[in-house]
Amino acid sequence: MHFQWDWLCLGVLIISLVTAEIENEGTLDADVEVEDFDKQSQDADVDRDKSSLEVVYQTPKPTGEVYFTETFDGGLTGWVLSKTKKEDTDDSIAKYDGRWEVEKLKENTVPGDRGLVLKSVAKHHAISAMLTKAFVFDDKPLIVQYEVNFQEGIDCGGAYIKLLSSSDDLNLEYFFDKTPYTIMFGPDKCGEDYKLHFIFRHKNPKTGEYDEKHAKRPDVDLKKFYLDKKTHLYTLVLKPDDTFEMLIDQLVVGKGSLLEDMVPPVNPPKEIEDPSDKKPDDWDERPKIPDPNAVKPDDWDEDEPSKIEDPDAVKPEGWLDDEPQYVPDPNAEKPKDWDEEMDGEWEAPQIPNPKCETAPGCGHWVRPMKNNPKYKGKWKAPMIENPNYQGIWSPRKIPNPDYFEDPHPFKMTTINAIGLELWSMTSNIYFDNFIICSEKEVADRWAADGWGLKRFVASANEPGMFSQLVTAAEDHPWLWVLYILTLALPVGLGVLFCWPAKKTDEDIDFKRPDRSKIITKEELKQEGEELEDYELEEEKEKEDTAEDEDEGEGGEDTYNEEENEVADGSLEEGYKSNKSASEDEMKEADESPGSAGGPLRSVRKRRVRKD
Repeated sequence: MHFQWDWLCLGVLIISLVTAEIENEGTLDADVEVEDFDKQSQDADVDRDKSSLEVVYQTPKPTGEVYFTETFDGGLTGWVLSKTKKEDTDDSIAKYDGRWEVEKLKENTVPGDRGLVLKSVAKHHAISAMLTKAFVFDDKPLIVQYEVNFQEGIDCGGAYIKLLSSSDDLNLEYFFDKTPYTIMFGPDKCGEDYKLHFIFRHKNPKTGEYDEKHAKRPDVDLKKFYLDKKTHLYTLVLKPDDTFEMLIDQLVVGKGSLLEDMVPPVNPPKEIEDPSDKKPDDWDERPKIPDPNAVKPDDWDEDEPSKIEDPDAVKPEGWLDDEPQYVPDPNAEKPKDWDEEMDGEWEAPQIPNPKCETAPGCGHWVRPMKNNPKYKGKWKAPMIENPNYQGIWSPRKIPNPDYFEDPHPFKMTTINAIGLELWSMTSNIYFDNFIICSEKEVADRWAADGWGLKRFVASANEPGMFSQLVTAAEDHPWLWVLYILTLALPVGLGVLFCWPAKKTDEDIDFKRPDRSKIITKEELKQEGEELEDYELEEEKEKEDTAEDEDEGEGGEDTYNEEENEVADGSLEEGYKSNKSASEDEMKEADESPGSAGGPLRSVRKRRVRKD
């Protein structure tokens, strides 16, 4: 049985090795393709006119009604740089003099595709463009979509856009931070605070003033979108039913209602606290008070200290009472430029006393402190329920004089321009493929022709799985332990279950009685000849005995017939099953009438010795 299990385990290992080899060949082919992509990417760094992957790029074209599109493949046509200054800022940095360029991506370049790149660090940037036609918030959804790539990561800065409110006095050359906008949307980051803004300015129907309403922070982790240096697609969808969705790479990261999920809420509360209401002087907010009937016990001593000297402590043997813990450094030398008149008398620096290193301690021995069993501290009366408790006081409610109800906040101020007004401490922020429309299918098709192609090129240029594992382990060294355990576990299990077990003496002794030898046709024939020779010798001995001749002949005939039957049966058994039938033949011989004779017993003994 052990032999069969050994071969089975060996077969399993061989099959596993063959399968692993096939997978390695497939992985090798994939790695070759990745190496080709990496090589092409390196060539693109040297020569920007060559792409990291041979793809055919065509400038995306809208497939339906749109309010604005921009690919920047034709430059900055239609865009206006701001010439104004930022208010309430130092004059040295107040001017919007940040530089913009239209460039290719630095990595995973798509030939022919270009985008708008923020180039300056620690400067204010402002650029804007008019929409093809104004968007009126009526009965159609608003879909705003564009691409961002933080090509050098991001330390502190934003990549959001503003949809500017329509007005007669809108001048894009004077676009700055105070220019009225209807919606602000996009990523923003400073420090470890990763945000995805969605802000809209809501007009108070009673006062006519505008207030900013901020969407609640998404529940997903946004960090990777800012640090992976990949192009990501940001989408905002506003629907006439007063709901919204925020998507990154066409996956929803935040959604909600304009009425319920904005901070502060669009509609103010119907009631507010009365600002003139004041808490009465006799209002008792204490749920529990000290028991006025409690009395300090007579044996309560408040003067007992919390710690006392341990009276059972004994000074360790070998304690050096006369040795100080620190001594002047004998190897220290006074600096040559030491001026005793200016610096005072020079003293060698103190070092630990070398004699104290081998002793239990040095200096004056003091008994250690222990907790005082008699200490109880300052006595305080136990607390009981306050019979005069009136609860936590709060001002009374009054109707909100500023209350209003806007049932459809989707109906915002019309927009007729788009602008980027940014400050960043990181350069080379890439923007591309802006679209404003009302149909999701149009936005999806636009994304497929632009962002989808960039994503394909980036995926093709990604390193192989092994390189990704090594890179991940460099960032998180504890992953090496996981890798080693993952590789060692199957090897250990294979050795444990498939390695041949050492046979013990008990196994050998247990199996020895079960051994049987297969009797071939030639061996049976030889035994038959030996039996015939023995019969002839017996016949001669019988003839010499005259007294028992008749009985001997009858017995001998019977004996010969039995012996022949035994031999023939054994021969037939060998032909049919090719197994050892020595035990069955001995049993038949014992049951035959002549089993008591000596000749057959001799034959059986001879067979046993031969086996």
